Amino acid sequence: MEKSVILAAIRARLEAARNRPADAYVRFSAGGQTAGWITRPRAAQLMRFRRVFQVDAASVRFTTGLATAKQRSDAMADVASELATAGELSAWRNERYAVRPHFDAAPLFFVERASARWFGVRTFAVHVNGFTLDGGERRLWFARRSDSKPIDPGLFDTLVGGGIAERDSAADSLLREAWEEAGIDEALARTAVAAGQVGIEHHAPDGLQRETIFVYDLALPNGFVPSNQDGEVSAHRLLDAGSAAELIAREQGDEVATLDACVVTFDHLLRHGPWALSDKVRAELEELCRRTAQ
Repeated sequence: MEKSVILAAIRARLEAARNRPADAYVRFSAGGQTAGWITRPRAAQLMRFRRVFQVDAASVRFTTGLATAKQRSDAMADVASELATAGELSAWRNERYAVRPHFDAAPLFFVERASARWFGVRTFAVHVNGFTLDGGERRLWFARRSDSKPIDPGLFDTLVGGGIAERDSAADSLLREAWEEAGIDEALARTAVAAGQVGIEHHAPDGLQRETIFVYDLALPNGFVPSNQDGEVSAHRLLDAGSAAELIAREQGDEVATLDACVVTFDHLLRHGPWALSDKVRAELEELCRRTAQ
């Protein structure tokens, strides 16, 4: 496939993912700050939780009695439990995410991970581009998600990636996920180099994915073979830069990468790939990757 065609396909995929239906969501707020975006049918369902939410045509907000992070978190735990019992959520994780406008802000409240997209809250994750250099040729490792994964089963992902739970740091999550997903020991994982952040805002069947991803690049020894430890990966694949670009450009067929892997890998290839691009085009593509979900 021609490089120009691949670039156009990746660009189209990332731009299409950001096309949120114009009037599909209402704002979910806490303490006067935006906490999430909820589809209108889901917002209507929340009207039955009168102790927790005030719902109107334009917004969902907590009742005045829920003024602290703990009060909101306790109420949200009850709501999430009822939604899960009703079959509204993806697989229960028994893991909480902190809901906050940016990573260093104090949490507005905490939510069960399975309900994050349902409420369209901003989540944070860490992804690692695991690469090798052999005779100057850059190759990237990908992990194929297990068919039992509740989200994106069977799709290819970056070698290491995962959500940042509750009060974890990005570094904590990197070390844990590196071992669980690829068998990368702590000493090697600590050599990963921070490469900035990318953003995703994606309208999905289970809600709105609004995620900020901390990106790391990790140089791996030639001959390194990933070894999954937690059963969440079914296979690994090592691809040269051109084949990696083709993979993340594809949206149909048996070999498709997640949207997360698409933006994280594309960001890596823009920084290290062989493409000769004008300054204008490169800036546009970099902005597309690094645009933060609002």
